[in-house]
Amino acid sequence: DCKWAAETNREAVATAVQRVAGMLQRSDQLDKVEQYRRREARKKASVEARLKAAIQSQLDGVRTGLSQLHNALGDVKDIQNSLADVSKDWRQSINTIENLKDVKDAVVQHSQLASAVENLKNIFSVPEIVADTQVLIEQAELLEAHRKLMDLECSRDDLMYEQYRMDSKNTHDMNLIRNYFGEVQGLSDDLAKQLWMVLQRAMGTVRRDPTMLVSVVRIIEREEKIDRRMLDRKKQTGFIPPGRPKSWKEKMFEVLEGTVTTRIEGSQSVTREADKMWMVRLLEITRKYVLDDLIVVKNLMVQCFPPHYNTFDRFFKLYHNAVSMRVQELAAEDLEANEIVSLLTWVLNTYKSEEMMGHPELLTEYDINLMDPLLPQEVVDELLSKYLQTFTSNITGWLRKALETDKKDWFKETEPEADQDGYYQTTLPAIVFQMFEQNLQVAAQINETFKEQVLKLCLKQMNSFLVRYREEAIAYKEDHLRDRQLPQCYVQYMIAIINNCHTFKESINSLKKKYFKSTEPTQNDAAIEKTLNDVAKDGCQFLLDEVFLDLEHHLNELLTRKWLTGTHAVDTICVTVEDYFNDFAKIKKPFNTEMTSEAHRRVVVEYIKAVMQKRITFKNADERREGADRMIKEAEQFKFLFRKLTAGEETDRLCDAIAAIAEVFKLTDPTLLYLEVSTLVSKYPDIREEHIVALLAMRGDASRDMKQMIMETLNQNKPTYSGITQPIFKDITVPTAWTVVLKDL
Repeated sequence: DCKWAAETNREAVATAVQRVAGMLQRSDQLDKVEQYRRREARKKASVEARLKAAIQSQLDGVRTGLSQLHNALGDVKDIQNSLADVSKDWRQSINTIENLKDVKDAVVQHSQLASAVENLKNIFSVPEIVADTQVLIEQAELLEAHRKLMDLECSRDDLMYEQYRMDSKNTHDMNLIRNYFGEVQGLSDDLAKQLWMVLQRAMGTVRRDPTMLVSVVRIIEREEKIDRRMLDRKKQTGFIPPGRPKSWKEKMFEVLEGTVTTRIEGSQSVTREADKMWMVRLLEITRKYVLDDLIVVKNLMVQCFPPHYNTFDRFFKLYHNAVSMRVQELAAEDLEANEIVSLLTWVLNTYKSEEMMGHPELLTEYDINLMDPLLPQEVVDELLSKYLQTFTSNITGWLRKALETDKKDWFKETEPEADQDGYYQTTLPAIVFQMFEQNLQVAAQINETFKEQVLKLCLKQMNSFLVRYREEAIAYKEDHLRDRQLPQCYVQYMIAIINNCHTFKESINSLKKKYFKSTEPTQNDAAIEKTLNDVAKDGCQFLLDEVFLDLEHHLNELLTRKWLTGTHAVDTICVTVEDYFNDFAKIKKPFNTEMTSEAHRRVVVEYIKAVMQKRITFKNADERREGADRMIKEAEQFKFLFRKLTAGEETDRLCDAIAAIAEVFKLTDPTLLYLEVSTLVSKYPDIREEHIVALLAMRGDASRDMKQMIMETLNQNKPTYSGITQPIFKDITVPTAWTVVLKDL
């Protein structure tokens, strides 16, 4: 301690020295030494005063604590003495307590007698009270009936409890009491039936007489309190009256649940056999019932039940569960495609919409997003799969029937209808896409994914349908070729078939734009495009075949002796082509343009074929000049015709081939043949050696050596053929005789 005190003094001195040094750092501060000394003296006095006060306070606290401890010690001694006295008295009174058993029994008997006296009035008037209660129940005076029932039950239960306390094993007396009050249980059951009846009609009762519903709830609440009291007594004594617990509150909720279920199940008023729209009617009736009932619950019924019942939430869930069970039952039935769509649209869209559970009056009471789905996802998927299977089967049948109907129109004696622009068409595209549109509108009501599935299925079926459409168009052409007089409007309906392909394309693009979010092509797009183009090209080819069947006789006259001496074959060809193309003007673009180009090419090719077949060999220069002039004239006729048909577009190249061949024939100096032939070959590089040989043979004046020289020179300087946009000689074959001549060269 001394060391500690010395150390403390040293620290204090050091601190003081440091403070003084801080105060006297400048010379002018020496004048204030006395002032500093007084200030430090005041601080020292203040600190000493605080220390004294603190020490005094601690001493007072210690003094008070010692005094309380001394008093507590005295109290403990007094308690110890008292406990010793109690223990002594208890040992002396054990024998006295054992002698009081008779008093105890007398007390129990007195309690029973007191209970009997208290209930004596009810005991003697039980039959009368039972009769009065029965009348009250029948008159629907439920609160008064319940009051009397409670009095009867209270008398019975008190008597049985006292008997149980006196002798729990005395079943004879217990049964005597139970039998005497035997009709009370029947009254309880009758009253319960009345309560359940009111609850079953709760929706009507709450509108007509809400006080009746309130009375029922009050009775049930009373019984719940009695149940709880009896159960608490059972825990303490082991006794519980007969018929307890009644659990009427639990039974009330079961009745309400059954009422809601019955209301939902009873909404079906018609069957499929009586009305094809039975599903739509059923769902609409259910929607109306549920919405009306829940609004009644919110506005009226909630006021008839205690707040802790959470009445609206409870009814909301009851209706949701009942509807869920009902739609699952419907989903398990053998539904047709339209019924599946109606059900799923209602379940997935209508149910949570403002028309039903999302109604503004209900949204404030319950969050519809907390509800479980009406149908499990696997059931929804199963229904969608079933719909797609049925839809596939149905649409295949619909398309087949539509095509059969359209085919019948092809054989009519009247022309097909024309659209507003005058193009021939049939009703097939409109029927098909109306069918697609209707089903897609229905699918869109379910969800976006399903809508796109249906669209892809439509396109897949469309592809198969177009393949059959092409086959039927080919069969139509073959039927016509067996008798060209029938059908009478073959050309017009073939034009309509071609135009339908254009309409199909536009309709498909319209459907995809309207019902398909993605701009990516589907897996059927390429196949559909190809099939439609094939049908259109086939149709155009069939029509051109029809034209050239009529021209066949006149084409056979070309480049013959009869032609050379004078014939109207080309005039007839031009008139016939123009006549046909007056009908072909009713073909939509681009098919009509392509068809005109193909007709032009084919006329020129047929003309040149006539040259290559050596129907005539010119005998002299006059015949060659006359034939060449006629060829040039006829080439100009063809130019004029096809300029007219193509509205002035460039058509000279094809017809110039005829003029170029004519120049080969017209040449008077055989020695210049090589130059003329070279010019022809340079303009039309797809021309082959056998074509040159045929032309030289037709001139009739080219020697063997000249032919050989021309061919050898041409072979040495043959122009490259890299593919021409519109070849002429490529498809022209030369008769076998000319091939032999070529080999001889």
